[in-house]
Amino acid sequence: MALAPGVALSLAVAGVAMGVQSFETRVFDRIWLEGLVLAILIGAGVRTLWPPPETFRAGVAFSAGFLLEVAVVLLGASLSAPALAAMGPALLLGIVLVVAVGVTGGYWLGRWCGLTRNAALLVACGNGICGNSAIVAVAPVIGAKGEEVSAAIGFTAVLGVGMVLLLPVVADLLGLSITDAGVLAGLTVYAVPQVLAAVAPMGLAAAQVGTLVKLTRVLMLGPVCIVLALTTRDRAGQKPGLARLIPWFILGFIAMAALRSFGLIPEALIAPITAVAGVLTVIAMAALGLTTDLRAVLRSGPRVALAAVLSLALLGVLALGLIGLLSLL
Repeated sequence: MALAPGVALSLAVAGVAMGVQSFETRVFDRIWLEGLVLAILIGAGVRTLWPPPETFRAGVAFSAGFLLEVAVVLLGASLSAPALAAMGPALLLGIVLVVAVGVTGGYWLGRWCGLTRNAALLVACGNGICGNSAIVAVAPVIGAKGEEVSAAIGFTAVLGVGMVLLLPVVADLLGLSITDAGVLAGLTVYAVPQVLAAVAPMGLAAAQVGTLVKLTRVLMLGPVCIVLALTTRDRAGQKPGLARLIPWFILGFIAMAALRSFGLIPEALIAPITAVAGVLTVIAMAALGLTTDLRAVLRSGPRVALAAVLSLALLGVLALGLIGLLSLL
């Protein structure tokens, strides 16, 4: 019962956010701000105007922590090894290298911009892997603050929309083939729906390639989180036990991906599982917003924005380099 008030408040904020997203769809026939981003903004606004009393804290912390970790586990069901293997070893290796260099380079660019270690990691992983999903998965691993997570999600969300609008123009200017355009979208755009939106003018083939490349980037989330868990725990001076080195939800993420790959999760369940993961993530982000000090976010805004833009630019250069290299093979 101690969790009930905070969980209920988080659910209420999430409900309002999803209602606003639904309104956007009905009125504008498109989503300008996703429910996940709206949940953070609304939650932070509530905290600014009315800081929740002590009775709400346990439930809010539970929603921002455990529910988020469950969502990360469920995310693993969206991955399928056979589909990824069909892409060929050269492209798969290239994607892995682009993500590794993109995250590492993005981190150092963030540090150069004056971000904290955690904020730089969040921005780098958000750009390099899968946007908001990567940020919310990495945050508990490195012990990021609510303000750091909110700022990273806010600015990467804006850039994600920008990429959807700019990618068709860039692909056309560079004269990319349909396949290459799909690879570029998969390597730079944050979410699968955004990938589909970005390559929609180019046809089904581009959408299929972009989706597979994007899912391969998502697959990197587990290894990256494990590496971060190893390095951050060690630097924090904590004794390295299994639970600390590899968080349970990352093991769960990998297990779900394995179950999907071996056909042990029926295809009919994939959509509902993904939907549940999405709902839990919005609730968790609402709770995160309820712990966020907007003034701290605004103070870090220019630095986070610059780091996010530079990190994304690096990722774009790496993606185009990989496309050029593959064309020579």
